[in-house]
Amino acid sequence: MKKHIIITFLMTLAFNCCIAQLLIPSTKPNSAQQAMIKRGYGMFIHFGINTFNNTEWSDGTLPLESYNPTNLDPDQWVLTAKKAGFRYVLLVTKHHDGFCLWDSKYTTYDVASSPVKMDVVKAVSDACKKYGIQFAVYYSLWDRKEPSYKDKDPQKYIDYMLNQLTELFTNYGSIGELWLDGGWDKKPSDWGIDQVYGLVKKYNPNCAVSVNHTIVNEEGKRNYTPPANMTVDNKFFFQYFPSDFRLWDPELAAKSDKKQYLHNGKSYYLPFEHTICISKRLNWFEKSEPLPTRDLDELEELFYWSTDNDNCLVMNVPPDQTGRIREYVANTAISLGKRLGLSLNKPLPRNGKFISVDKPVTANSVWDDKNNQYAGNAINDGKMNSRWAAKDTLATVEMELNPSESFNKISIFEYQDTKRLPDGFSQIRVPRIQQYSIDIMQNGQWQTIYLSDEPMGDCKMIRLPLSYNTDKLRLKVLKATAPPSIYELSVINMPVKTR
Repeated sequence: MKKHIIITFLMTLAFNCCIAQLLIPSTKPNSAQQAMIKRGYGMFIHFGINTFNNTEWSDGTLPLESYNPTNLDPDQWVLTAKKAGFRYVLLVTKHHDGFCLWDSKYTTYDVASSPVKMDVVKAVSDACKKYGIQFAVYYSLWDRKEPSYKDKDPQKYIDYMLNQLTELFTNYGSIGELWLDGGWDKKPSDWGIDQVYGLVKKYNPNCAVSVNHTIVNEEGKRNYTPPANMTVDNKFFFQYFPSDFRLWDPELAAKSDKKQYLHNGKSYYLPFEHTICISKRLNWFEKSEPLPTRDLDELEELFYWSTDNDNCLVMNVPPDQTGRIREYVANTAISLGKRLGLSLNKPLPRNGKFISVDKPVTANSVWDDKNNQYAGNAINDGKMNSRWAAKDTLATVEMELNPSESFNKISIFEYQDTKRLPDGFSQIRVPRIQQYSIDIMQNGQWQTIYLSDEPMGDCKMIRLPLSYNTDKLRLKVLKATAPPSIYELSVINMPVKTR
């Protein structure tokens, strides 16, 4: 017995030493983080038993027979990624329902037991090798099917996960990222994240690992600050340690996003990976009804925002019930890549210089609120979780600018009314602003440089044919269906050669 205890102690000590060597306090990215930042832009693929049941989440009781793609074509998925300029493909290998897209020895709730037995993980991994794209995997910690998940001893389920992750990391080539989800269903200490991290690094030291909702306000307490408010170094703490990057799906970080986070009094560098949907309805699994994609202007500005400041973006482009990405969805992703000029051989493009961040703002109407959270200066604070809101239908916002700084582009993200659909995730967004103008002060007079009688929408990008200089810019709402509200109005100088 004593010998067994000593051996266990030595193994634990060696394992902990290994972890300490793999993730060390730093103010610079390690090799796994460097590789992640270099990739920068990936295609998220949600596909599984939920796809065939028109739902986002299920509990492991959906019948295996319902998984039945009629034209399963993972090669088309990855070829779409290649044509769209994605650097990596992030495949959902197992969602919260426990259904696995590979033939796992540890469950029968997988593709091997379904009517269509293709090993989707292998097919996607092989296609990534074929097209020169990095392969990455999403794996849900939360498993609503596996019996050991509810065992009183957390290690029973941790062992189950380690077994499945060993299958993934030994049978499918190099994996560049492990995206873990569902941690909210148990205490952080019950997931064995240190064991998972050690297993992954054993097979691929440069694989970046993280868990959704990575960071909390206080060490040891499950309370959160949105990523947009993480604008101070060494103020927030790991909830899941070790982790190589931060996740909070689908929140957006601030323009002034910081990278230093604390664990046991030591500071670690952590970039942020954004997740967005190509669908305007905010669905992750494709539905039987074809749904509209986001406009290219919005996708372009979200791309720039999310890949700025050494952060990353994965955009969800899900296949439908046939097993293929719908042609119009693929075309949207490809069109965005062509518009941005994406290429595996070139660095990711950047937006121009923002000349408007934190400049003084005056609004003639502000929604009544004792905390002043809807003030005019929310429109240029570099955060997508704050917004100006008027109390009147017609309103104006004026922003002071440096007249020596020119600009030729304006992007506006409008807050819209939303209606949740029956699946609990999808939503329809309805713009409030119907007519508006952009004016600048010239020689003491307002001059209109843009006028629209069309609804503003999720994101309006205004490319100006000329460069302008002014000390004051005004958004004037001329018609609205409800009091207007804006998340962010950015005034940008784009270099001519990149436009």
